[in-house]
Amino acid sequence: MFALIDVLASREEAISLKEISEKTGLHPSTTHRILNDLATGRFVDRPEAGNYRLGMRLLELGNLVKARLSVRDAALHPMRELHKLIQQPVNLSMRQGDEIVYVERAYSERSGMQVVRAIGGRAPLHLTSVGKLFLSVDDPQKVRAYATRTGLAGHTRNSITQLPVLERELSKARQYGIARDNEELELGVRCMAAGIHDDQGKLVAGLSISAPADRLDEGWLPKLEATASEISEALGYKAPLRPSSAI
Repeated sequence: MFALIDVLASREEAISLKEISEKTGLHPSTTHRILNDLATGRFVDRPEAGNYRLGMRLLELGNLVKARLSVRDAALHPMRELHKLIQQPVNLSMRQGDEIVYVERAYSERSGMQVVRAIGGRAPLHLTSVGKLFLSVDDPQKVRAYATRTGLAGHTRNSITQLPVLERELSKARQYGIARDNEELELGVRCMAAGIHDDQGKLVAGLSISAPADRLDEGWLPKLEATASEISEALGYKAPLRPSSAI
């Protein structure tokens, strides 16, 4: 499979099955079978019968990796500075499908809170503060489709499992640009999140503060928003004026 992708990457135009087979040394039937599997996953396109080229899925994945790397690079120092101020875990998360993925964290033992989800960990969108930010920029039809796909399964007694309740949460997140997790993913842990945008204005990540439920300080919110804005500006984002945060 890797050999086939390398051959396709070596040419701008589509390549015939015969030539791909010759260059890789694979039997034509084996080459055809693997290419068909890759085409099913959109990693390879067939512009015409018997000819192949790299597919759009590779571009999508490449852009995703590029975005993660650039956002992480821009976020790392501001995250650490925010952590020094509040002494609680600061998380950088991005959306992948119906989940968020934790891509970086500023954390120390002095926070007194155990980190359950390591870098690379995942969580459902509707149970997390960052996930709610991403859902808030989806249109209503996409939110309803998400609810249907996932069933809005809950993890704790505080989890939002009803679509009307989630829609109200998303409306507030859309208005103020921040979102919260009130012990919805883990009992005893509350979070607040602000969005990070790229130079096109697209929400590409979320920055969140996690803390024991009884220690989450509302005074951290302006610092969180300022840090998220600093990272967004480093990515070329020009922020519009927003109402003052009130949720």
